[in-house]
Amino acid sequence: MKYILMMNCPKTGYDWFASMPKKDIQAHIAFMHSLNKALRESGELVSTEGLADPKEAKMVRAGKDGAPVTDGVFPEAKEYLAGYWIIDVESPEQAYAIAARASTAPGPGGAPSNMPIEVRQVMSGAPKEWL
Repeated sequence: MKYILMMNCPKTGYDWFASMPKKDIQAHIAFMHSLNKALRESGELVSTEGLADPKEAKMVRAGKDGAPVTDGVFPEAKEYLAGYWIIDVESPEQAYAIAARASTAPGPGGAPSNMPIEVRQVMSGAPKEWL
């Protein structure tokens, strides 16, 4: 079963991260690289990406003629998607265990950040009852 693990951060998360001492940022990044390497080696990692600061994002909708219309940055929100992993595991419990591991990425002073990681199954198609 494939799952997406979404790392969310509070609205101020990108500023908070950037304000950490360089050694703490490096420790956080090293942790993420180590986690990704372990997941790749175990065959559980399908893909992973970190996302740019939400200030760089645009909301896009189709205009009347189908042309893209941009609407500034994201609307006001409490949290933003900071990055994600797509994993392929045998059970939801395995996905939860990996999410808990990712949640312990170090924050200021090396203390576990315990950031929230949303876990959702990746659907290969619409549920049969909808067809």
